[in-house]
Formats: sequence, C-alpha cells, structure tokens
Amino acid sequence: MIQLYGHELSGNSYKAKLMLSLLGLNYQWTKIDLLTGAHKQPEFLALNPFGQVPVLVDGNTVLADSQAILVYLARQYGSQSWLPLEPEPMSRVIRWLSTTAGEIRQGPESTRLYHLFNVSSINLERATQKSEFILTQLNDHLANREWLELGHPTIADVAVFPYIALAPDGKISLEPYPHVQAWIERLKHLPGFIGMIGIEEPATV
Repeated sequence: MIQLYGHELSGNSYKAKLMLSLLGLNYQWTKIDLLTGAHKQPEFLALNPFGQVPVLVDGNTVLADSQAILVYLARQYGSQSWLPLEPEPMSRVIRWLSTTAGEIRQGPESTRLYHLFNVSSINLERATQKSEFILTQLNDHLANREWLELGHPTIADVAVFPYIALAPDGKISLEPYPHVQAWIERLKHLPGFIGMIGIEEPATV
C-alpha cells in the first residue's frame, strides 16, 4: 500500500493527500511531528535527507517534494487529463508547479509560516507584497476560465490550491480576488475532495 509521511498543518502534505483522494487511491498516513523535530531524526532523514515533508513511498519508489509526488501520482495512477503527455499542454501545467515553488512559496506560504508558526526570520512586508502580486495574477488569469489550464482540472490546480486557499492563515484576505474565490469553490466540489485544518469541505445537503 502507498505510504504518505506528512503533517496535518502542512499545505504540501495536504497537496499529496488531496491528489491521492481525487484519484481514489488507498494509502497509509504517518504523521511526522514537525513541532518536535521528528523530520530531523535519522529514520526520517533516511527517507528524505532534506528533512522535509511530504514523502511518498510506493513499493520501491520513495519520493520527496509535493510537486514531484503530484507528477508521479498523475502519471502512475491518473489519466492524461491530470498531466498531458503532449509538450505544449504539459508545459502549461508544469509552469504552475514552478509558480507554486516560487511566487506562492515566497508569498502566501511565507505569510502563513510567519503568523501560524512564528517564523520570525521571514520578511513579512516582502511576503505580503508577493502574496498580493500572485493573487492579482491568479485573479486576472481566472477571469475568463474555470481552471488554470486546458479547460479542466490538472495537477496545476492541485499544486496551486492549498496555500492560496490557506492565505487567510497568513492574514491575507481573499475578498479582493473574486475569481480566485470562485475557483477555490469549484475545486472543493470535485469528486473525492477532502479538506484540512483551515480549508473546510463544502456542506452536503
């Protein structure tokens, strides 16, 4: 069975859990307590020398990094709709994985770390400016489309979603970005969607 190591407050761990759920895959969850330094212990460093969550283990395959895990799950267990094989549409999807590791990490992810985990080394003013920039870009991009690329959900949406939806944890309001808010709601209604602390599942009638 697939094993996923992570922490319940980690947006990157959630990203992997969400993809597993959207694909309808069974897996075993193992909590790595970041607050007590479990991610720096030898047994976890044997899985990921970087000392970061999430880590996915599937048979003999051991993968760290949430973006890499999304690519693996899409290609191993999903259809081409999640990650197309053709160069041009694939490039469009991969671009958002880079944005996730760049602008989103420097913006909403960083403001969340500052406020939720008291990471005082973060430049809050810069992270707030980065947050406003990427949210404005996303809002403009989503003004005339339902999904980030290709007209349907891809791993681009799954990669970008967590820390954008969690922006309020970092004192970043989503109110000025109606197209982003509408996209968040669409994603929440995908079959297999699950929430996390800070991201509520839609109410069922």
